[in-house]
Amino acid sequence: MQLGKGVSFSHMFEALRYDGPGDKIKLPPSSFKELSDEGALDKGPMYFRLSKVRDTIPGAAMEQDTEEATCCGVLEFTAREGSAELPMHVWNNLFRSDTPDVPLIEVKYVSLPKGTYAKLKPEGAGFSDLPNHRAALETALRNHATLSENDIVVVNYGQLQYKLKVLELKPASSVSVLETDVEVDIEGSDSVLDNEENQHVLVPLATGKVESSVVEEGKFRYYKFSVEESVSEKVASGRANIEVKIDTDASGGDTDIYVSRHPLVFPTQHRHEWSSHEMGSKVLILKPRDSSFVSGVYSIGVYGFKGTSKYQLSVAIKDVNSQRVGEHASASGSVDADSVLCRNCKRHIASRSAHLHEAYCMRHNVACPHDGCGVVLRKEEAADHVHCNKCGRAFQQREMEKHMKVFHEPLQCPCGVVLEKEDMVQHQSSTCHLRLIVCRFCGDTVHAGGEPVDARDRLRNMCEHESICGSRTAPCDSCGRSVMLKEMDIHHIAVHQKS
Repeated sequence: MQLGKGVSFSHMFEALRYDGPGDKIKLPPSSFKELSDEGALDKGPMYFRLSKVRDTIPGAAMEQDTEEATCCGVLEFTAREGSAELPMHVWNNLFRSDTPDVPLIEVKYVSLPKGTYAKLKPEGAGFSDLPNHRAALETALRNHATLSENDIVVVNYGQLQYKLKVLELKPASSVSVLETDVEVDIEGSDSVLDNEENQHVLVPLATGKVESSVVEEGKFRYYKFSVEESVSEKVASGRANIEVKIDTDASGGDTDIYVSRHPLVFPTQHRHEWSSHEMGSKVLILKPRDSSFVSGVYSIGVYGFKGTSKYQLSVAIKDVNSQRVGEHASASGSVDADSVLCRNCKRHIASRSAHLHEAYCMRHNVACPHDGCGVVLRKEEAADHVHCNKCGRAFQQREMEKHMKVFHEPLQCPCGVVLEKEDMVQHQSSTCHLRLIVCRFCGDTVHAGGEPVDARDRLRNMCEHESICGSRTAPCDSCGRSVMLKEMDIHHIAVHQKS
């Protein structure tokens, strides 16, 4: 009666699982009638304390472990009589060590105070690297009615999951998080950054410093670096380049580089902005598409394409060498009047040496017969010069196998679409309904969804989530009238333009 502030409800149920977010359980219809008779429906949202029922010797006292208890809300009263259905969050926090053959739980009605403070700690590294990670946590907590100390809260970011442990709550060890503002502190993780098993950790990389490591085949190693405003001005004006360099040893392994700019945190084979697939050591020059968005945080993904590779990675800002004073400009566009065209290499040669040049050129050189290529090669090198029969690109013979695997092997998107690499990059950046975006209205990182139903929202380049999220109303700061978020700018122009 004290726990429930006048409501007495305590029953033992068999625990069953159901797939669903948050911490709201399902109880049988008889529980609704009993709670209604007790007057619980008039006291606002209902909260319950769940604890495991241990197997005990008959006649012995039953002891409950405080760590094997948690609090929750209620979703509906549709469970089978004698059972309670638990979502994954509640189930995993209640049955952490083992699951008995017949899991029995005790469900008690309790009254919980509104939470004012919460301290959480990620169980692994990498959570703080997420853009707007607090917004991602807030999105996850929207499905929760309660929080309890020692609970594990799961935050989903695309296909990744991050677990955070609740260390401290105020004003009680279990609180309500419905219709209340909670101050949240996130402590740093104790996990080390060089944990080989955790691929999704961004290792800080200082500009000009060299980072040495090893990557296994089929796995990623991730890094991050920042570009300051002063550097971005030089890059935007073309006076400097951002160069990502990777040196690999000749042990038989091979790597690929993928680079993206936040909020795309972890670049992959088909979600990135820049990439390099050359064999061996390589240098990737980053040329931002928009000169106004150069500064910020960049992520580098080093992918083990073949074997185990040792590498050295560095990022540098290199000045672009301008033409020196007194240096002659290229004369490729001008043709000497006293010259003839070589029939083999198609170059203009001085008339006095044309016959000698052609004789030598036809004996030692050969032009690539591929349409649109025409590269002149030494005859002993011609056999190693090949073109892809799908895209027409030119490569050395040893690079063709990797090119076919990277660019022309079909890839399957999580949404079910099967495309080649370049089409997949375009698909996942612009049309896939599972792509992650930062919503312009709620600020959360969410799945975009399909095209909006409203034609006006399509014209404003909104995705399905933004169309739905922007339909929420908020009071206008000037007149107090409730206006849809996506119509707020139009409202200000149409109604308050003079002010």
